[in-house]
Amino acid sequence: MIRRLRLISGITLFFFLTTHMINHALGLVSLPAVEAGREVFLAFWRSLPATLWLYGALLVHAGLAFWALYQRRRLAMPAWEWAQLLFGLAIPLLAVQHVFGTRVAHELLGTVDSYAYVLYVYWILDPALLPRHVALVLVAWGHGCIGLHFWLRLKSWYARWLPLTYGLAIVLPLVGLLGFMVAGLEVRRLAEDPQWLQALLAAAGTSDQAGRERLDRVFRLFLAVYLSLLVLALVARQLRNAWDRRKGTVRVTYPSGRRVAAFAGTSILDVSRAAGIPHASVCGGRGRCSTCRVRVSAGVEDLPPPGEAERRVLARIGAAPRVRLACQTRPTADVEVAPLLAPTADATAAARRPGYLQGEEREIAILFADIRGFTSLSENRLPYDVVFLLNQYFRAMGEAVEAAGGRLDKFIGDGVMALFGIEKGPAEGSRRALDAARRMSERLAEMNAVLRGDLPEPLRIGIGIHSGPVIVGEMGYGAAVSLTAVGDTVNTASRLEALTKEFGVQLVVSEPVIQAAGAALSGFPREKIELRGRRSTLTVIAVNDARRLGADAKPP
Repeated sequence: MIRRLRLISGITLFFFLTTHMINHALGLVSLPAVEAGREVFLAFWRSLPATLWLYGALLVHAGLAFWALYQRRRLAMPAWEWAQLLFGLAIPLLAVQHVFGTRVAHELLGTVDSYAYVLYVYWILDPALLPRHVALVLVAWGHGCIGLHFWLRLKSWYARWLPLTYGLAIVLPLVGLLGFMVAGLEVRRLAEDPQWLQALLAAAGTSDQAGRERLDRVFRLFLAVYLSLLVLALVARQLRNAWDRRKGTVRVTYPSGRRVAAFAGTSILDVSRAAGIPHASVCGGRGRCSTCRVRVSAGVEDLPPPGEAERRVLARIGAAPRVRLACQTRPTADVEVAPLLAPTADATAAARRPGYLQGEEREIAILFADIRGFTSLSENRLPYDVVFLLNQYFRAMGEAVEAAGGRLDKFIGDGVMALFGIEKGPAEGSRRALDAARRMSERLAEMNAVLRGDLPEPLRIGIGIHSGPVIVGEMGYGAAVSLTAVGDTVNTASRLEALTKEFGVQLVVSEPVIQAAGAALSGFPREKIELRGRRSTLTVIAVNDARRLGADAKPP
């Protein structure tokens, strides 16, 4: 509810500011145009419903800002959060004089604050107000744009529209301020005519000394209340922290072995920030993006249960057990945690993702392929030719794997590793792996036909396929993170690929793959082999040309 109120009130205030900028921009047309625009602007925003909506949003947004300041255990935060916080706190101080000189003066003293009169005040009567007004526009606009950006960046469509939104964020305040300046210079020129100026002041109905003093008293009262609330939030925060110290401390242990002490009840994200430990948090710790999520390896039973908002986010991303949001989890006892995303994770990591990406044991099929004799083949070739040949080979093999429904894991030297059945299971994975071997053999034959004038002999490959249990998940560091698999099944598939040299064939596939796929490969020789590290023998089938699988690999 708090997040929704903050969002709705913030959008309301930003909409008000946007219409104000559009009204300013009409100054580029003419002074009558901007006056006509202001009539429409005032007719809407000074109606009773819009007034209640606007000032209700203002009170709610300001109140939630004080509450957020009080709630923070630590003031360590990214630069953009500091900018948004400081901009937000500065807006009332910059805006109060403008608001009192227009809306409040209109309501209390009956002043008719036409656009020309407001410009007269800023450009002639008190030019010192001009820098304050420009600062108000830039600070308020910046505060709103930061908030909108970090809300919208979690939307799937936002990346496509980002250039347009950036352009509008820059152009609209610029055009508004230019219109304000052009109209101000026009008023300065018109004010040289005493009759025009006298008519302007008479129409405005400027108040007497007593009225101005009454307005000044209300102005000072507002400043006193605002600054008092700000001080109260900071003092209350310190008192709350002092009370938290009485509850004792907890220790949060990270994968590096580093242990950080913090007050009980401090969120794990705040602990990371205070200790200078990089921790992803696209939404700034508001419990929306899920990028701060951690796996709790010890102490999960002592953690407070997740609240409704955290449960919704965890369900949205399909989080595995023992995964919590660091920004919403406040340990009351020692815990060990491991952040699941790199500190540089962006908004795309907030989308729902399969649970296996976080690490699961699954039974899948693994395929390894390698070019035979590539070292000798590349010895007398130019580096450019070697790279060209490898890229042609990788493209052909990659397209064959993808056409069969597999997932390319990695290219290792002149070798290929592919995964099959991560989502479909071992039976479907085994069928697709055999289909991929057939397609790879066909694509290799096509390559050899195209490059026969450039190669001293046709390229040959060896393929090994095995299925069984593996651990799958995203592994790596930084930009090198990718989905992969580890385990004995992976090692066995690699060894089967190496056996193609010994058997003098193109493909060696294990019997578990044949059984899972339901393939009839009775026409190929079977061998029982012993692999290093395995207690029992493994039956394999040797296929001299994988293209023959098209006729023999028949599902039941």
